[in-house]
Amino acid sequence: MKKEMLLVIASFFLMSLTAITGVYAIEETTKIVTISNEEADITGDGKEEEILLKGVPYQKEDTFLEKIYFEINASNGKKYSFPLESGARASFQLVDLNGDGLQDIFASVLTGESEGIVQNYAYSLKDFDQTNIPLPEPLEMESHFLKGYKAEIKLATTGKAYRFDLKDRKIYYKRLGLYYNGKLNEPTELTVNPFNQLQPIAKGNKVELQGEQRVTGIANADVIASVKSTWTFENGHWKLKSTIVNKELNR
Repeated sequence: MKKEMLLVIASFFLMSLTAITGVYAIEETTKIVTISNEEADITGDGKEEEILLKGVPYQKEDTFLEKIYFEINASNGKKYSFPLESGARASFQLVDLNGDGLQDIFASVLTGESEGIVQNYAYSLKDFDQTNIPLPEPLEMESHFLKGYKAEIKLATTGKAYRFDLKDRKIYYKRLGLYYNGKLNEPTELTVNPFNQLQPIAKGNKVELQGEQRVTGIANADVIASVKSTWTFENGHWKLKSTIVNKELNR
């Protein structure tokens, strides 16, 4: 009986040891890729920092990145980390967003290739103080289909409305049951998407942000309009400078 008990204990110990070793091996072989890197003074002490944008693929050979983050080796000997959302692609650039004379980190992550939605981030490390710089929110809009194969978008910020003739999609909408004899079968709103693009643009000695949002109909591929917005940084926040609304051609 004692011998059997000892054998059971020994077997359990070996199984536990094997499990621990397996977990350790997985952690050791986790693939971390460096997406891009730069060297620049982003703290203001006159010395350069090493700025690394890194990612961990969801699977060993997968292009989708389960984890994305910044690793910054600062001139004071410390390491700083900025986490980003997971996604299909990521990039960054150094630009003075808040006008304090130092370059900030502006990053973009494509969260899903099919939807084309981009998450943006901005960080400052001035005086070694890790700070998040707020970015503009996507524009709010009221949007819906109208009778006669038309649609309307109204911007909340300006109150201006835009109408679109969608007769070029008449067959498509009739086939899907959205319209019958030119009348809507039921009230239907459009989908106002977040930014699919937000990028810094140099304007003299200042930096503006230009964003683009897509407004879609009954599917992601049914793009009705693109709404472009330009933003300037004033008194600690982003102010809307201008908007342009364009109809997208049916492809």
